[in-house]
Amino acid sequence: MLKDGIVIAAAQEERFTRKKHDPDFPVHAINFCLKTAGITSTELSAVAFYDKPLLKFDRLLETYLAFAPRGIKSFMKSMPLWLSSKLWISDEISKKLNYKGDILFPEHHESHAASAFFPSPFNSSAFLTMDGVGEWATTSFGIGKENKIEILAEQHFPHSLGLLYSAFTYFTGFKVNSGEYKVMGLAPYGEPKYVNQIYDKLIDLKDDGSFRMNMDYFNYCSGLTMTNDKFSLLFGGEPRVSESNLTQREMDLACSIQVVTEEIVIRTARHIKNETRENNLCLAGGVALNCVANGKLLRENIFDKIWIQPAAGDAGGAIGAAYLAYYSHFGKSAVSKSRDLQFGSYLGNEYNAEEIESYLNQNSIPFTKLTNYEVYNSVSDLLIEGKVIGWFSGRMEFGPRALGNRSIIGDARNSEMQKTMNLKIKFREGFRPFAPSVLAEEASNWFDINVESPYMLLTADVKKDKQLPVSEESKNYWGIEKLNVLRSEIPAVTHVDYSARLQTVNIDDNPRYHALISEFFRKTGCPVIVNTSFNVRGEPIVESPADAYKCFMRTHLDVLVLGNYLLKKEEQPEFAENENWKERYELD
Repeated sequence: MLKDGIVIAAAQEERFTRKKHDPDFPVHAINFCLKTAGITSTELSAVAFYDKPLLKFDRLLETYLAFAPRGIKSFMKSMPLWLSSKLWISDEISKKLNYKGDILFPEHHESHAASAFFPSPFNSSAFLTMDGVGEWATTSFGIGKENKIEILAEQHFPHSLGLLYSAFTYFTGFKVNSGEYKVMGLAPYGEPKYVNQIYDKLIDLKDDGSFRMNMDYFNYCSGLTMTNDKFSLLFGGEPRVSESNLTQREMDLACSIQVVTEEIVIRTARHIKNETRENNLCLAGGVALNCVANGKLLRENIFDKIWIQPAAGDAGGAIGAAYLAYYSHFGKSAVSKSRDLQFGSYLGNEYNAEEIESYLNQNSIPFTKLTNYEVYNSVSDLLIEGKVIGWFSGRMEFGPRALGNRSIIGDARNSEMQKTMNLKIKFREGFRPFAPSVLAEEASNWFDINVESPYMLLTADVKKDKQLPVSEESKNYWGIEKLNVLRSEIPAVTHVDYSARLQTVNIDDNPRYHALISEFFRKTGCPVIVNTSFNVRGEPIVESPADAYKCFMRTHLDVLVLGNYLLKKEEQPEFAENENWKERYELD
């Protein structure tokens, strides 16, 4: 929801319906945005959708025809949904919103570009968008100035960095469109032994970062899988079965595709710099969520500054589409800005004290009500004791990262914290690293970084003076063995290559979270805590107090903090889930 050039509300439907990647029409998210704005749908100036369905449908038809008859199964599976709803999105918007006004359809990568540049802190900047595919474009770059963006060049389907990375996601046994970050997290456990094979057989990479893929090895144009038998033969066997044990092959494949991805991003960025002569770069599209590649791009110093849309995937395209309506359709002047206009990306729903207390009382849930200082004092003590805490505060974050308002937090100094959180709280793969939240003013004392990273989209190494010496024996460890080596004073957030995907916490963006970490810092001398999203594997991040309480009771979380209300696990009544749980525990 955009008002006078400022994003005032944004949320994803999955948070409300509790269905991960919910593809249905976002009724709940729209109602939240309208409620936040204090208007009805009839008062909207325009509605913008983030791509052109007819153009995307044209690409699907052309692709199926090009590979016919091989693509018939995929064609038959996708067509009913397109013919029943996707082609009629304009009618669906009008009907479900009771809306009669303008409905606008910018192109997919145009929406990504707008989401990157217009909320950024820059008045002039180059932009780069990279994802799987929009209508036809898979990569685009251009220039943004004041209230205009111009796309200068595009790379088209089927040659796509996003789809290349997803092919390796599929082959290593993870779910496409959600497991790519697992591949990124797995990469440091492996060696880049397959890089030459990727360059020799799979892609022809040019100096400017553009490339062509050898489609003989891929199946996504005509089949229901990402790769084919030829791909399997190249990499020594069939794709890993989901949930089976990881082998060194998967680790080496992850490492190799990560190295290739970083090289493509760097080459593309250098080309953009040469073409645009801009000092700043903005990023969006799903590939921009690869924080390791972003960190390397930052350290290459190709651009003076970079800014990454925190909701870099398709969800953020909604912000871009809204901005295009505001500037291109209505011709508005550029909004004055001295910083980015994402405001920490705290754009979702918020529950006040009365709503939280009403929920707790209605459901006879024991709690202790605290003042702000008592919250910071008590929670910092609990962190020091090794407790794992669900932290629910303020407005929900927009984008895939929890940034201190819907977070699970712990003591980064605790050597058992990563294992505890992965296996007992998140119920997820033990190899996956956790992110640190660090006070912005202290970040450069603990990490090799000299810029803020408010959206957890950059990696940086832990400072040398905070690293611990590693024994000669452990230097020879391979694969998952590396996980058992203590590498720094903050082992819970230090990956096996000494990197960390950090969030810098600014007092202006989130004074409450900043105050908590500051109190922990005062008591321990460490301005870093563990921050992971408040959810369990396979579920969206929690949206409401009811969601938070359910997650609290279903896991080994020790403490739940809902605003200024503190709940301890040992004080809670027995928790019985049944089919009527939602009706019993949801807020009215």
